[in-house]
Amino acid sequence: MESLHLAIFTNRLLLQPISLKYKEDIFKEFTAEIATYLYAAPPREIEGTEFFIKQSLQEMEKGENITVVVLKKDSQEFLGCSGIYKVNSKYPQTGIWLKKSAFGQGYGTEVIQALKEWADANLDYEYLRYPVDQENIPSRRIAEKLGGQMFSKYKHTNLSHKVLNVVEYRIFKT
Repeated sequence: MESLHLAIFTNRLLLQPISLKYKEDIFKEFTAEIATYLYAAPPREIEGTEFFIKQSLQEMEKGENITVVVLKKDSQEFLGCSGIYKVNSKYPQTGIWLKKSAFGQGYGTEVIQALKEWADANLDYEYLRYPVDQENIPSRRIAEKLGGQMFSKYKHTNLSHKVLNVVEYRIFKT
């Protein structure tokens, strides 16, 4: 699996490996508001974003995770980040965040659908885990549109010290 040269195309989007080229976009768009329902916290300085990108690239080189930037196919506009984590597991995890101006346009579903199709073709897994805060209705709809089944609920404290009420979906391989 050569994930550093990955390119996944949808009708409207291009998913490609994260790179330092997008550090300014990620730093600017990954705000406290965007991170409300996520485990990660936005860094205070761009060096935190650089660290995240470099760590993501190392994990991709090791074949552990796949972290992608989401771009509009036609304009190359940066929309957010997504990925599949623990790719060698029977139960990898997927997740996504999009910048605020990209909300409500169906990009999230398009991204997770594309990653699932890629995983179906390239990974030996049983289901994708898709954890989401129970109050994050748009993200819950993504899992449900893709046939995700609610499996468990638990509390998880994120890096901003907020307790999330997580609903974990399973999206089965087809």
